[in-house]
Amino acid sequence: MAYTKEDIIRMVKEEDIEFVRLQFTDIFGQLKNVAITASQIEKAVNNQIMFDGSSIEGFVRIDESDQYLYPDLDSFVVFPWRPQHGKVARLICDVYNPDGTPFVGDPRGVLKRVLDKARKMGYDTFNVGPEAEFFLFQTDDEGKPTTKTNDEAGYFDLGPLDHGEGTRREICLALEQMGYEIEASHHEVAEGQHEIDFKYAPALECADKIMTFKLAVKTLAQKNGLHATFMPKPIFGINGSGMHTNMSLFRNGKNAFYDPNGEKGLSREAYSFIAGLLAHVKGFAAITNPLVNSYKRLVPGYEAPCYLAWSASNRSALIRIPASRGQSTRVELRSPDPCCNPYLELAVCLAAGLDGIEKGLVPPAEITENIFAMDQAARDARGIDSLPGSLEEAVKAMQEDSLILDALGAHVAENYIEGKRKEWDEYRTRVSSWEREKYIINY
Repeated sequence: MAYTKEDIIRMVKEEDIEFVRLQFTDIFGQLKNVAITASQIEKAVNNQIMFDGSSIEGFVRIDESDQYLYPDLDSFVVFPWRPQHGKVARLICDVYNPDGTPFVGDPRGVLKRVLDKARKMGYDTFNVGPEAEFFLFQTDDEGKPTTKTNDEAGYFDLGPLDHGEGTRREICLALEQMGYEIEASHHEVAEGQHEIDFKYAPALECADKIMTFKLAVKTLAQKNGLHATFMPKPIFGINGSGMHTNMSLFRNGKNAFYDPNGEKGLSREAYSFIAGLLAHVKGFAAITNPLVNSYKRLVPGYEAPCYLAWSASNRSALIRIPASRGQSTRVELRSPDPCCNPYLELAVCLAAGLDGIEKGLVPPAEITENIFAMDQAARDARGIDSLPGSLEEAVKAMQEDSLILDALGAHVAENYIEGKRKEWDEYRTRVSSWEREKYIINY
């Protein structure tokens, strides 16, 4: 949809909209919003709504705190889960400085900068299709989340085993009302685990959609007395939640990854893009897998990819090339988890892939065997490296990868690293229930 300012003002009036949420995302992927009443919509579409940036973690210091929200008019949508009287709509915004320049710490701006680079290299579109998984848990009498699911379903099972089915259906219908094309929605491997896949879109639109998707899932689960979480590994011993990310680059409307005469139907650019991802995946793991908990998912034995390899068919590899060719040729990165900041995630993946293309990198040989079944010696013999084993390792790898630091920009990189270091320190010094159970009686 291409909306004008006049369109937005008219729709707010005609649709009886009472509140408009001006949304933006902080560097750690948390959705923020400034709510305005309908009477302020004219000010909003003319970029005159300001907020205090010093109150947002990783944004700015107190002495430079005023920032402005510039709404992306095409992102206007009414929330279908709000009452029909006094409706609530939203606009996704870019963050600007008072002098009218884009704020360097805005994650949406980080992605826009890398997309600009792709355009200068001749790629007009970077399409992305995410597959986000989440858990639906019951809540206790106080409304706090438990880890109970009341659900005995497994992969692709149908109700009545799957108690989250009603909520999942409601989420799909709400998203369709907001303009999503839902391609698949099913129960995942673990109890209480679900996946909803929506149609690929250009990267910026896709990142916006991921943020809205998370909001819709959490809001509708709560409405039904459930708690939805995108935490990568909420329960020990069962599969965690990932967000496989399918990517393709287009030049003049044609898929640049497809070459009918190339090996496996892939172009040289596709192979270089894969090589770029493999070269930088350790350096951007702190972005794609941003929590202490992320590294509890990336362990062998639970379908999560922890080894650096690619394959056309093998699901134990970090990068898979799904079977379809032609305009649907794509590269699937399987390591990201759904709690990552999607703007930064797509920015670093694209930056890494473009680096591979610029340098003409060639990936190592395809691995067709099950990597999970290999021992360390077999992996060493094949030159198969692994992802960082903890958030601490991931932050160190990021600090050593100048391409990733450059793609994020100094402001985001420094604030992000500082925030993640604090998170690691807090975790490292905390005494866990595992330690108490293990040691308190014996020692």
